[in-house]
Amino acid sequence: MNLKPIYILAAAACVALATPLLSSHARDLNAAIPAAAADPANPATREVAVLAGGCFWGLQGVFEHVKGVTKVVAGYSGGDKKTGSYELVSDGNTGHAESVQITFDPRRVTFGQLLRIYFSVAHDPTELNRQGPDEGTQYRSEIFAASPLQEQTAKAYIAQLDSAHVFPAAIATKVESLKGFYAAEDYHQDYLVRNPRAAYIVINDLPKIAALKRVWPDFYRERPVLLADN
Repeated sequence: MNLKPIYILAAAACVALATPLLSSHARDLNAAIPAAAADPANPATREVAVLAGGCFWGLQGVFEHVKGVTKVVAGYSGGDKKTGSYELVSDGNTGHAESVQITFDPRRVTFGQLLRIYFSVAHDPTELNRQGPDEGTQYRSEIFAASPLQEQTAKAYIAQLDSAHVFPAAIATKVESLKGFYAAEDYHQDYLVRNPRAAYIVINDLPKIAALKRVWPDFYRERPVLLADN
């Protein structure tokens, strides 16, 4: 999501081809995957998950459409607070990854179910330090566990999926304890919803929303929960 002028021009030139691109990308995101074998129940009314997997515009857009999610914030995790800004993170040297902080009701959607969506339609977990047109460690696939139980659940699920050879390559997703999350600048929040015709969104992110609706209809809600509404 590093908006280099060259990429913007190239993406704009592709808008006329958006329909076939959407169809091709959507076919890559239409497979259900097994549920997490270990997904401990949480009787609390509120839980937080922090996930990274490419541009946070798309991740935020996907999880805003998931039932049981009450808030999704785009931001940065993995580095220091003082470097948690787009200008610095875009250099790829801060240790941060573009991430989303998902607040959810675990009685309605579990952490394991969020990971099922994350691995299947929100991004490609086999990509190392890149997603789509975006390259660099800031676009890595990583789960920042907010508790030891989340860390155990995530690691067990990755091992389960790898053992079953669910994907054509090994999962590259890292798992580490959450040390901090820093909200991104206001202009990044709800970006997908506010800019649905932007070339980047049309080509890279709208197929993820369509895949969520098609693959996981029981988790999908039509009206997203927007940060602006919280």
